[in-house]
Amino acid sequence: MSDRLAESTAPPPPGAPPAPRWRRSSRSTGMNNCVEAALLRGALLAVRDSKDVRRPPLRFSAAAWNTFVDGLGPDGAEPRIFT
Repeated sequence: MSDRLAESTAPPPPGAPPAPRWRRSSRSTGMNNCVEAALLRGALLAVRDSKDVRRPPLRFSAAAWNTFVDGLGPDGAEPRIFT
């Protein structure tokens, strides 16, 4: 996966958590038709659709995400473990 920083026009307010570092697959075509993921505080993973980044992301525990990726199997995707 390659890094892609979330776009922001203003700095976060003092004491706010840092902006998530959104990542997408390096196999993405660049046409905004992919899923992006970011690690959040508290061992959570956020997932969003790159077509509309303003919508709230889905949030998963690291264990739930790893179970999902493992369930894809060898033909579905390369395993990506977030810890």
